[in-house]
Amino acid sequence: MLEHGGRLLRAVRQYGIAREHWLDLSSGIAPWSFPIPPIPLEAWARLPETEDGLEQAACAYYGARQLLPVAGSQAAIQALPSLRSACRVGVLAPCYAEHPYAWQRAGHQLLELDEAKVEATLDSLDVLMLVNPNNPTGHRVSPERLLAWHARLAVRGGWLLVDEAFMDNTPGDSVVGYADRPGLIVLRSFGKFFGLAGVRLGFVAAERSLLLRLAELLGPWTINGPTRVLAQASLADHATQRIQVERCAAASQRLAAMLGSAGLTPSGGCDLFQYVCCERAAQLHDFLARRGILVRLFEQPPAIRLGLPACAADEQRLAQALAAYQKETA
Repeated sequence: MLEHGGRLLRAVRQYGIAREHWLDLSSGIAPWSFPIPPIPLEAWARLPETEDGLEQAACAYYGARQLLPVAGSQAAIQALPSLRSACRVGVLAPCYAEHPYAWQRAGHQLLELDEAKVEATLDSLDVLMLVNPNNPTGHRVSPERLLAWHARLAVRGGWLLVDEAFMDNTPGDSVVGYADRPGLIVLRSFGKFFGLAGVRLGFVAAERSLLLRLAELLGPWTINGPTRVLAQASLADHATQRIQVERCAAASQRLAAMLGSAGLTPSGGCDLFQYVCCERAAQLHDFLARRGILVRLFEQPPAIRLGLPACAADEQRLAQALAAYQKETA
């Protein structure tokens, strides 16, 4: 299994600090969860119905013409490579590690690229895959550039696969509204923006024929009944969505300023996390963990990613730890 954020119980064992004493900033999940609606008994007792309005609510929220709900976008990440015979796949790096892992495991030839190399390489690729905003750097590629790349791939039957897991806060940069075009596939994650990662829900937007193939591969009843009820309520809750956008943006700006004040100016980020490249990333990760603050460590390049503190007390705790680190390493 690949490394991921959110492995708090492992940190509890490793550092001997009780779970309730941790500040977990290791994932890019919003720390404020949307309200949980009443779940009728029928949602637990019956098999899930696919004509209950979830797909329509998601299409309205995302601005997609058609999409397929999946058990977290991870399910699509693992399944999509099996829908193509062995081919040449470019991945914009650094990248969420599950993407290249899934394509390699399915027998495809993988090329890791930076954005500057895409133009020269694109016409030799069958698939180009990227995360936008990028995970872990937060870097964004403009919709205009993405659609131009897609057009060049599509004329040869290629795919552009765009994982928009962190796009809810900046929907103007999304290409999900164009995903009915052949060869354009967009993944969206429900759990991160809505602060409800535990329900395991994501969506795939693409041309209808591809969605039918993916649905056939994944099988029936991939989304449980209670999740379908909860998601519809959240997707229609425009008031809380506006609040979430505003508080994420403000918290991310405060986090960036805090890191800068500690001599750790972010190298990137978005409204759900900040990303800091530094040679002593492992040392900083361990220093914070020994004080009950868990952040995400990356080895290549050495970096840490910090999610959003949920409240002023959490921000103060992190600021004090960063100040102590700055003093120790000065």
